Amino acid sequence: MKSISQVKIKYLCLLIVTIALSVAWIHPSFTIKKVSLFNGKDLSGWKIYGTEKWYVDKGDLVCESGPDKQYGYLATDKPYKDFELTLEFKQESNGNSGVFFRSSIEGTKISGWQVEVAPPNHDTGGIYESYGREWLVQIPEEKEKFLKMGEWNELKIRAKGDQVTTWLNGNQMVDLKDAKIGAANGSIALQIHDGGGIKVRWRKLMIEEL
Repeated sequence: MKSISQVKIKYLCLLIVTIALSVAWIHPSFTIKKVSLFNGKDLSGWKIYGTEKWYVDKGDLVCESGPDKQYGYLATDKPYKDFELTLEFKQESNGNSGVFFRSSIEGTKISGWQVEVAPPNHDTGGIYESYGREWLVQIPEEKEKFLKMGEWNELKIRAKGDQVTTWLNGNQMVDLKDAKIGAANGSIALQIHDGGGIKVRWRKLMIEEL
């Protein structure tokens, strides 16, 4: 026969679980909010800017230089201000690309901030301001080793207010506070750099709004 103490402990545990579930139901901030930006089938939820190639292959999102060899962008229909974004990329050729955030696009002119995705020793994970102050943070030489060219890499971007932090394969690359970034809002956009010869695969694009 169970003792009175054992019964009390059992009911206390049940009460705690019930309260926790009730709080999560009432307050969505306690629940998991990560959603996928890419369905693995088509470009639903995104818009193409420019004439470069964006397509789905074997469940991956692929960007590739076209015959015009110009800048190209694939941007979310929805704006994201405060968020944590994780994705994986693999540079199959050259790999000069990037992930813009809080951005706006007219034609192929983009205003916003880019987390660089580039070949080795070219600041992957750094932050560049397009049509503005240019490089805000470049990557020191000792962090360049974290990029695995030709392999899958995980990139994480966290933008909250005026603070932006980036990680590459679990290694923090940038931690920046900037009032201009903090005041902005806009889309997330993937880039193809001009010059031609670029091919990058993307997958597991997951975002959590903060």
